Amino acid sequence: MPSIRAIAVGLPIKNDHVLALEGTDHSRRLDFLRAIGGGVEFGETAEDALRREFMEELGVRLDAVELLGVRENIFTYEGEPGHEIAFIFAVESAELDAVALDAELYVLDEGSPVRWVPIAEVRDGRRTLFPEGAPELLLSRLG
Repeated sequence: MPSIRAIAVGLPIKNDHVLALEGTDHSRRLDFLRAIGGGVEFGETAEDALRREFMEELGVRLDAVELLGVRENIFTYEGEPGHEIAFIFAVESAELDAVALDAELYVLDEGSPVRWVPIAEVRDGRRTLFPEGAPELLLSRLG
């Protein structure tokens, strides 16, 4: 029986850009952006998971985090069903602020590309940002 997964993801913002992982769902021929983060482990808070995931995935420390909201997502990825509860945070990091807007980073444990993406591309629908609910929370934070 599949299970529900709790995840914690963060949205770093710099100069009207958001840092996000770039991915592809080949079964739907969909290129997308995903907020950076991962699973919450048993006995771990969502904030602790977020901080751990940023260290594991990008090797950076977060200076400040603010919970923007929690969203439930039922989805399909690569033809397989998924169900997650997503804790979505705004994050600040001096280490990420030092990364140039044209830099290309890679997730340390899997190699997925991570880039600064203009928020305007998310706002006008040119780029799809997951998890579901993240675009609205991002845009509401910006006002």
